[in-house]
Amino acid sequence: MNHLLLATSVQGGLTIAAITQYLFWIGTVAMGCGTAFFWLERSNVAARYRSVLTVSGLVTGVACFHYFRMASIYAGGDFPTAYRYIDWIITTPLMLIKFPLLLGLGKGARRFLLPLIVLDVLMIVTAYVAEVSPLGGGMWWAFFIFACICELGIVYQLFAKMSTSIDAAPAPIAEALRLMRGFILIGWLIYPIGFLMALGGTAGGDLREIFYNVADVINKVGFGLVAYYGIKALSSIETEAGLKPAHT
Repeated sequence: MNHLLLATSVQGGLTIAAITQYLFWIGTVAMGCGTAFFWLERSNVAARYRSVLTVSGLVTGVACFHYFRMASIYAGGDFPTAYRYIDWIITTPLMLIKFPLLLGLGKGARRFLLPLIVLDVLMIVTAYVAEVSPLGGGMWWAFFIFACICELGIVYQLFAKMSTSIDAAPAPIAEALRLMRGFILIGWLIYPIGFLMALGGTAGGDLREIFYNVADVINKVGFGLVAYYGIKALSSIETEAGLKPAHT
């Protein structure tokens, strides 16, 4: 199928299937590059924030492996739905963990993290049930709506319950956290829109995968980069103020 996609691209322009396949490959490379960057930069930030970059690298590393597998599955003519949801149920909680890690909440993180993780797992599980249900049927819509409600619950937790802690954080970290909340609010909105693309006729499944692939790169790599630049900005301020160097 790979050779057919390339031939189609040369002879008659890109098809939806070809664009989707290329985006799986681009996703694999982007996640791999993100992993290398985050882990190589661990030694260049303050020790108390290295766990954030470790988690960022785990998110993109797990996604890189799954994208490699998903590209092969899609090239074989199937949609990699099961692999995608396995990826999400591992990587999305790791993304949410970065909020209390950046805030340095320690043991106090549990009161923020527990509802986020519960809502996140419920969101992924119910979205998967919807995904594998008959397209456009009652179960499809019911579980999809429930998953959207869980996503709204995550947004509520981040904006209503964590605002005071974020406002009290050092300015570069607070700015990074606010941008990261924006990724959850807007970036994660791409997924339910992509889910609905399946209703778009014969090309609906491919359109859904395109939305999912673009959203994954934005949210996983971009999310990690925002956290990284917040940490680096704070490290620079501390170094200029004559505090402990960021790399020690």
